[in-house]
Amino acid sequence: MVLVVGGAGYVGSMLARELLNKGYAVRIFDKFYYGEKGIEDVKDRVEIIQGDMRNMDLSVFQEIDAVINVGGLSNDPTAEYNPRANYEMNVAATETLAKLSKERGIKRFIFASSCSIYDLGFAGEDVVQNEEAKVNPKAAYSKSKYDAERILLKMVDEDFCPVILRKGTIFGFSYRMRYDLVVNTFVKDALTKGKITIFRGGEMWRPLVDISDVVKAYLSCLEAPEDKVKGQIFNVSHNNYRISELAYRVRGALREIGIKADIEVDYTPQNIRSYRVSTRKIESVLDFHSTCEIEDSTKDMVKMINRHAYTDFLNPRYYNIQWMTLLEETEKILKKLGSIF
Repeated sequence: MVLVVGGAGYVGSMLARELLNKGYAVRIFDKFYYGEKGIEDVKDRVEIIQGDMRNMDLSVFQEIDAVINVGGLSNDPTAEYNPRANYEMNVAATETLAKLSKERGIKRFIFASSCSIYDLGFAGEDVVQNEEAKVNPKAAYSKSKYDAERILLKMVDEDFCPVILRKGTIFGFSYRMRYDLVVNTFVKDALTKGKITIFRGGEMWRPLVDISDVVKAYLSCLEAPEDKVKGQIFNVSHNNYRISELAYRVRGALREIGIKADIEVDYTPQNIRSYRVSTRKIESVLDFHSTCEIEDSTKDMVKMINRHAYTDFLNPRYYNIQWMTLLEETEKILKKLGSIF
């Protein structure tokens, strides 16, 4: 059985489905900040435990053969909104999860890290970075991921096999949909405003990868021989793109399915991330190759958004920072209000 921490989230909900399709038994541990919609149609096929990853009981790990941790706060705005919670979930909870896994004799532990660790900004040298590159992340989110990586790597021994996936910016449809990721935002804006806005001229670089390829990468690390993955870090990306190129590729794909959108360029100075990464390691070690192109994902996203009625685009549930701030405000009101009726 595979334990997926954060299994109802953007990536976790799609990963859980693929694990089921591959014949794995799945246990999902999630606080369900965003509700259960992401796994609504598979709830009867998985075991569900609702709880806070910062306070997990050893019993959660009973009968578990491998752990995939895709839980925690998952972008810069939410990390900066509450740095304490970001550290507790992304660093401290990851360390606790790993220790509990070792205590239960669970060897394979796969951790969701991020290529944002490589961010150089516009002031840095424009180079393609691999897993051996020296990094010194400053932002709360990327630093928390890097700190968790270092903790896991120190725990490597003959009884514990942590694997780290540094993923590029993800795009594509999920049953726990997000519209605060760059390609997904472009699609949403095209559908709602008839235009795509690129900031600072779209000059910055970003590694991008479709969610279906991310899920395949997790499966590859789960099933690979231990000697190939133990204590290893792998970059996961389809390619490096300038944001301006992304916008034009999304617009071109939308035009093929009859959706017109203009591109609006905003040159207002902003603090924006920029970095490129190499994926040669995962390709050579695991023979893993991402296959989903931006155009195909864009067209599929539109189809699935319409099919499953994810068209209430202003719903804060689709935007991590908006939803988390709304939940916190609601919690404060309810504490003062008590029972509503």
